[in-house]
Amino acid sequence: MEVLDTDTLRTPTIRTMSSPVGALLNERYRIEEPIGRGGMSTVYKAFDTTLERPVAIKMMHRDVARDADQLERFRREARAIAKLSSPYVVGVIDAGEEDHTPYIVLEYVEGETLKERIRRLHRLPVPEAVAYAIEIARGLQAAHDRGIVHRDVKPQNVLLDEDGAARVTDFGIARSLTEEGLTADGRVLGTTDYVSPEQALGHAVTPQSDIYSLGVVLFEMLTGDVPFHGENQVAVAMHHVRDEMPDVRAARPEVSSALGAIVDRATAKSLDERYPDCGELIADLEDALTIETSRSGHLTGEATAVFQSLPEGKRRRVSGRIQHPWRWLAGIAAVAVLVVVLFALLAHRAERGTGTPHARPTAGLRAISLGQGAAKDYDPFGGDGEHPLQAGAALDGDPVTFWPTERYLDGNLAKPGVGLVIDARPRVVARRMDILTATPGWSGAVYAAPAGSLPKSFDDPAWQRVGTIRQATHQTRVPLDTRGRALRWYLVWIEHFAPGQEQVKLNEVSLYR
Repeated sequence: MEVLDTDTLRTPTIRTMSSPVGALLNERYRIEEPIGRGGMSTVYKAFDTTLERPVAIKMMHRDVARDADQLERFRREARAIAKLSSPYVVGVIDAGEEDHTPYIVLEYVEGETLKERIRRLHRLPVPEAVAYAIEIARGLQAAHDRGIVHRDVKPQNVLLDEDGAARVTDFGIARSLTEEGLTADGRVLGTTDYVSPEQALGHAVTPQSDIYSLGVVLFEMLTGDVPFHGENQVAVAMHHVRDEMPDVRAARPEVSSALGAIVDRATAKSLDERYPDCGELIADLEDALTIETSRSGHLTGEATAVFQSLPEGKRRRVSGRIQHPWRWLAGIAAVAVLVVVLFALLAHRAERGTGTPHARPTAGLRAISLGQGAAKDYDPFGGDGEHPLQAGAALDGDPVTFWPTERYLDGNLAKPGVGLVIDARPRVVARRMDILTATPGWSGAVYAAPAGSLPKSFDDPAWQRVGTIRQATHQTRVPLDTRGRALRWYLVWIEHFAPGQEQVKLNEVSLYR
């Protein structure tokens, strides 16, 4: 298979025809130096004497060009990327053949590969990782819209230009969904560190396969390492087929629950659970960038440019002091002191989670520290979810952020209810729940279920009603009666909206034992 390894940049050895360095290709392109090499071709930096600009020329090895199938794959790559017009894809400028050697002329991108950046920094700042994922996804979406699947998405095939923007390159094994492929059934193409389960098994490859690979790239950007290792490529591929992805938040706890959920969904083994297309993935990544920017409190590097490219409504979610940090330089010293104090407090916290900053002290009761990842939307009757990426906002210790239900016209749920479930693992005898809401007036109940998997059906007998919410106020205290049983799942169940209310927002949920 053709895998152009851009990690071999500036490698001087060429194993094809006599070195073309110094030659004038097609009386236009002067070959200067090799900058990358793969099994099928070598990439050279060249100078376009007509337009007086640097270009990259991908030249097929002469011995490989004798293979009709390989030659057709090379030509198909030129046709494929020639169709693409995206600032996030390295574009093709020209193509031709010289002395029985086919070549493709590409934009020349001055910079490093994403893989080199990961190796240099080990792991990237979280907003920067999300920003690069957005740009890569936008490039892949442009390809998918043209019916082209990349099939080898990896950080080696992402170039970072002088401005820091990510550009997808090397469509050497790309395949059009509208053409008959040259690859025999059962043959795996791609790099196994990032290969999708279906691709590893030789099954049909679709845009969702690229999404899986991008999910692995995002995992590596956040953690500094690929999720699976093995004795050989086959062993690594089988890990992708059989084993669950490691928890990205366990490897890097500061990753938000929203971003962790994106990684999980992008790398889901089941196509039914994976993102169906890049458009939906991009929307969630854009939401995650606003969350991560708010959490980090500042913008740096490529995250700044990508943030400015987000829809205005999403940018407005972030504080003006983050969008315009130069207006707030006077407060940096005070913020630094606050950060030091917060880290000191966190270092002495005995329980994992976000803590209990808004829990009201009560004699005989103790607030339970819950991490943001403990919250999950619960929509057993709709099945399409209720803002799952924002569920963690109900446990983030910030009364301004919130988890919202979907909007329902005239407050008509048209189903028994929706809710937010809290995972109090391993289990706890909870005696009270406090709910902070910006939308009072709704009513419902609190249900609980024992340890084990979260009941998928609301009719599951595991659920038991342990509290009643007759009419929620801004701060609602709900006594819980678990009959002394230690339970794991606690569900805030919303049954009726207030008159004229179309949406319910849960700003903070606190649980006491």
